[in-house]
Amino acid sequence: MLKQSFYLFLLVFFLFSCKTSEKLVIEAENEHFSISSHKEVWVDSTRNRKVPLIIYKPRRSDELLDQKLIIISHGYGFNEGNPYLGYSFIAEHLARKGYFVVSIQHELPSDELLAMDGDLRVKRKPNWEKGVQNILFVSNQLNVKYPILTQSKMILIGHSNGGDMSVLFAEKYPELIDIVITLDHRRMPIPRVKEPKFYSLRSNDQNPDAGILSTPEEQKKYGQVFMQTAIKHNDMCNTASHEERNVILSFIDLQLKIKRK
Repeated sequence: MLKQSFYLFLLVFFLFSCKTSEKLVIEAENEHFSISSHKEVWVDSTRNRKVPLIIYKPRRSDELLDQKLIIISHGYGFNEGNPYLGYSFIAEHLARKGYFVVSIQHELPSDELLAMDGDLRVKRKPNWEKGVQNILFVSNQLNVKYPILTQSKMILIGHSNGGDMSVLFAEKYPELIDIVITLDHRRMPIPRVKEPKFYSLRSNDQNPDAGILSTPEEQKKYGQVFMQTAIKHNDMCNTASHEERNVILSFIDLQLKIKRK
């Protein structure tokens, strides 16, 4: 009798656990979680480089199944201030939807300034490579600190120069990436591939270099989506108006298949 009661307990516990886990997944897709955020400064000892970052995550993040990591890379800030803080409306929105979001500060005051003339695709490549190393370092550290993140490929979101970094990272490490969403990047050509997926929101005041974006035929072939907006290049961050933020978040949600209320 005792043995039968024990098996009955295990069965009830298993069924309850499955239902609870299923409920959490549904909530992550459709509901808003309360979130937490905090700043950290990690040190990549292989490069002797500090990497400031801010983590946004659901407070119940350890209970979520198949939690996806999103890394946000900021636009160029002339090595002044903290441009990685300027995308909090995106980061907080996605964390409320159940994603684990990290915004990286790629620039340090001691870094060389970004080239502003000549062949920018060549001259800025070292800067993008540094960003790639930052993203790889942070993702590796996160996988150690938060093992639940190792279950899924990453999603990258990058504005302008940060978009160029994100595209380069996906080109170098496609096996680590699920989706790349750029906000008006202009220099790094998008790979003509089906995987990972590439999507881009475009501004109304700055044009990409020739060959950066796929042609309409290529977009259809590879499942890529580029959308023109009335938003200025420099406003694809926290300076965006309420209406512009809705456009940006709606585009991101659509590509990530997040249901909007």
